[in-house]
Amino acid sequence: MQKFRFLVEYLTHQSVIGESNLIRPGKARMDVLMQAHCSRYLENFIQGQLTDKELRRLGLPWSEGLVKRTLISPSGTLLTAQLALTNGVACHLAGGTHHAHYDFGSGYCVLNDLAVAAKTLLAQAKVRSILILDCDVHQGDGTAAILKDEPRAVTCSLHCEKNFPARKQKSDIDVALRPGVTDTEYLLTLERELSTAIDRYRPDLIIYDAGVDVYEGDPLGMLCLSLDGIRARDALVLETALSHGIAIATVIGGGYDKDEQALAKRHAIVVEEAHRCYLQFAS
Repeated sequence: MQKFRFLVEYLTHQSVIGESNLIRPGKARMDVLMQAHCSRYLENFIQGQLTDKELRRLGLPWSEGLVKRTLISPSGTLLTAQLALTNGVACHLAGGTHHAHYDFGSGYCVLNDLAVAAKTLLAQAKVRSILILDCDVHQGDGTAAILKDEPRAVTCSLHCEKNFPARKQKSDIDVALRPGVTDTEYLLTLERELSTAIDRYRPDLIIYDAGVDVYEGDPLGMLCLSLDGIRARDALVLETALSHGIAIATVIGGGYDKDEQALAKRHAIVVEEAHRCYLQFAS
């Protein structure tokens, strides 16, 4: 989990982030988390009272450090979305825990920051419609399940059909890709589906899960995007949103590699592209 620290260090060294544009979120309030999660589950997690079965499904050992980090991350995604609505684009240097469901955690995801942010912004009437564009290699099953009865929050998942989770949920738009898909096919598919989603739903905000486990060398991936392909993907999403006048908030999503320095640089791509796009569209 050093990748988060390495990501901040790398982007600071690249002069992409600094004191003028780096904002630290605080701990999320319980009433905000309860927009998307069951109070019993929240209390059991915070108090360290999850069962062994629940912890196995989550895939992480409980600790006070995990609780602290987990309660901050949804607040970070919500803050990022709020900043995007003000500035056009904003990036969270964490987030994308899309396997967390209403009353249980799964796949290393305790709380669903995407659903928390979407439900909160809609409840506050900050937006009329939100598109959650999930380009992590794994389907955003928890997000789809939590938001299934909320027509103003549109879920679009572009994922590998043969990958986790074994039991998929029904997103508003599901694009199941065969294993081994490379840059050209992926980018053409994404361009088509994103254009269709924007035309159909006219969102005020896109929350973009820019998972880098689509990378050809990712041990949990099964897709074969190059580094150039990932950069082209992120540029396509950001430029499409901004050219339509749609605010966009990004989260880093999944990415797995024993070389965490290299992994952090892959996660940095979406932030670098957001920085470039922000300067381009602001000028």
